[in-house]
Amino acid sequence: MLSKTMQDAINEQIQKEYYSSYLYLAMAAYCEASNLPGSAKWMRIQSHEELSHAMKLYDHVCDRGGRVTLHAIQQPPVEYKSALDTFQKVLEHEQHVTASIHKLYALSVKENDYPAQITLQWFVTEQVEEEKSAGLIVEQLKAVGESKTSLMLLDRHLAKRGA
Repeated sequence: MLSKTMQDAINEQIQKEYYSSYLYLAMAAYCEASNLPGSAKWMRIQSHEELSHAMKLYDHVCDRGGRVTLHAIQQPPVEYKSALDTFQKVLEHEQHVTASIHKLYALSVKENDYPAQITLQWFVTEQVEEEKSAGLIVEQLKAVGESKTSLMLLDRHLAKRGA
């Protein structure tokens, strides 16, 4: 049985995962409007991935006899300064999510909630991958600087995600 404390904390994380999906969809729209279809595709895939993360937590709560309660999702930012600014915000957001997952994992340890620890271990590992991916793109965008040609080549590379 899932404790009320863990249930409430996981419900908060579900909201954060849905917000992440919404944020990446807003970033995809910005990239589309900025003629960066590869970046937009990367963001849309990321949005779908975040939805699957929310559902993984949703299922965990339900499987353990808990009650999912969905919280409101705030509107994400819709404007960014550049592709670099957008991906820097991606990295910052992923670091924020990592901190949230770590806090949730620490609570599962405190609560001696072994099933939650197993589920959350997957998220801990996933966040390492998320930060690595976003960080690499940020460094690549810094390397290309103001070169529009290089930006277009990098955008084409990002379009290959999921292909």
